[in-house]
Formats: sequence, structure tokens, C-alpha cells
Amino acid sequence: MGLSWVFRGGETPLDPDEIEGLRVPLITTRAELDEHEQLNIQRANAWLLERRPPTGDLLTDTFVKRLHREMFGEVWQWAGAFRRTEKNLGVDPLRIATDLRQLLDDVRFWVEHDTHPPDEIAIRAKHRMVSIHCFVNGNGRHARLFADVLAQALGRPPFTWGTSIPDREVRQHYLEVLRQADRGDLSFLLAFSRT
Repeated sequence: MGLSWVFRGGETPLDPDEIEGLRVPLITTRAELDEHEQLNIQRANAWLLERRPPTGDLLTDTFVKRLHREMFGEVWQWAGAFRRTEKNLGVDPLRIATDLRQLLDDVRFWVEHDTHPPDEIAIRAKHRMVSIHCFVNGNGRHARLFADVLAQALGRPPFTWGTSIPDREVRQHYLEVLRQADRGDLSFLLAFSRT
């Protein structure tokens, strides 16, 4: 389960709003932030390898928050806590808990009734989770790792998330398939998840 690619600039200084909540005061650039976050995500992957929770345990807001905290808790004070402010993406903060619970109930239904193949269930969950935008930051990486864990719980391998695409092209390709998914066609995101 690797989530090594992020979509930020390298030496761009962080602005004061971005620095708020950082646990590591020595971080001053996006490259340093990306490095610290990636190390924390690697620790979260190790944590997941020790646990391998069953599907039912994954489909709780407790697990969703815990996964985010494991991924970003050594970097951000707010890791694992639902955002409380409006963002340009996502639902109203007051709807996060309700919308997430509805998503997790939908996933449980899909699994119990074989509504979709396992990969599609995981990708649908990932796409909706990002659209809810539960956390201040890290939502895409969190939702991809959640989809990996869910796919494995459903008997599938973790997704590859475009690892066969050249690094310089993966971001653009990913954004294109996300736009298609936002328009209602998940087939491109499904294909990308296994390339």
C-alpha cells in the first residue's frame, strides 16, 4: 500500500494558515511538509499491516478518524478530527458526520448485497469520502488508503493508483479521471486505480 505521490510544490514556503496546527515547528516548506507527512503515512501502513481489520470494523466513523490520525497525527494537531470550517471542497462541516455515516451505511449495504464488484465498492467509497472532505487536509491520500484497506478486506489486493504511469504524468491523469468520476463515470477512476 503506497501513497507516495502528492500534488504540491517543492520549496514553496508555507503560509501562516498552513503552519497552524503543525506539530513540527521546523517545517517551513511544502517539500519538508510532504516528507514528514509521507513518513507518517508509512508508519500508518505499518500500523495497518499489524491489524487487518474486518470489513465491519472499517465501516465506522471511529475507524475513519483513527486512520486519518495514524496517517497524519505526528505532523498535525488536528489529525483525525473532522474539520470545522468551510473549504472550497466538501460538504458543510455540520453535515460531515451525517454524510460519512450515510456513506458507510451505503458501503455496508453494497457489501452485504453484492451490489457492485469489490473494486467498485472501494472506489465508490473513496470518491464519496473525498467529496465529503472530512478533514482539514490529507483527504485524498486518506481516502485512497481507506479504499486500499477496504479492497483488501473484500479479498482484493491494494490498488496501484497509477504507478505504471510516468511520475510527471500521474497527477494530470489522476485529476482527469477524478473529473470524469465527478461527472458520474467511475470507469476511468476504476481503471486508473489498477494501472
